[in-house]
Amino acid sequence: MSNVLGRGEKIFQVIIHIILIFMAACAIIPVWVLVAGSITNEQELILSGYSFIPGSISWDAYKYLFFKAADIVRSYGITVFITVVGTALSLVITPLLAYPLSRKDFKARNVISFIVFFTMLFNGGIVPSYIMWTQIFHIKNTVWALIFPGLLMNGFNVILMKNYFSQNIPVELIEAAKVDGAGEFLIFGKVILPLSLPIMATVGLFVGIGYWNDWTNGLYYVTQPQLYSLQNLLNRILQDVQFLSSSTLAQAAGGAAMTQMPSVSIRMAISVVGILPIMVLYPFFQKYFVKGIAVGAVKG
Repeated sequence: MSNVLGRGEKIFQVIIHIILIFMAACAIIPVWVLVAGSITNEQELILSGYSFIPGSISWDAYKYLFFKAADIVRSYGITVFITVVGTALSLVITPLLAYPLSRKDFKARNVISFIVFFTMLFNGGIVPSYIMWTQIFHIKNTVWALIFPGLLMNGFNVILMKNYFSQNIPVELIEAAKVDGAGEFLIFGKVILPLSLPIMATVGLFVGIGYWNDWTNGLYYVTQPQLYSLQNLLNRILQDVQFLSSSTLAQAAGGAAMTQMPSVSIRMAISVVGILPIMVLYPFFQKYFVKGIAVGAVKG
């Protein structure tokens, strides 16, 4: 009987491994095609399309980006700043709201939870938000315009963290801390947060990726090029390349060299420049991210 069960478990493991390998391939292959396309000759891309192995390697796209190196380095610094500061502020504000909502003895718990949930379904729209941030808070053309609107805290993260607190932090632990004379802030700082590292890392990863990939705040609230984040700068570079490649006036001024600009491969190179730091840093946060998702799934 044990041999039969052992064989069944091995078959199950083989099936699971095949499924996971397939899912991993679905995630890795597009990235590989992206990198390969960024170093493929422009004419080959136009004539033959994308391939796993470039027929003729060309670094023209990266050479073009190299001429924008000073701007890219500056925008990298701005993006790193808003990602670190925005994520840190979010990991301070979000649990401060989520923890009281997880406490059954908090009287306004249901009302505030409804308000938070309501923001997940409805919002005032772009125009009222723009008026509020620019005419009341006056953050236009400041670095705070890349941090505050939309990303600093959202209802989904609050609800996710609230559920984690209510399902994974024993009430008896909080009551024991109260018996020992601990106040609410001491309980939150010394008891709740140390037990919440998985969900903090999970929410932090969500928020950090959101800040890194965000370009809408820069589009709405920033008009000064020296404040462009990486995504805004790369988007502007792409628009410039498309204009130079398609403009009849630009082609007449630049001649044949203008028509040979790597307008296709540079799109791939821009994407590689944008995602490379996240790919490098993700493995360091993966164990916390997986643990936070797993605990939430099991307890949910």
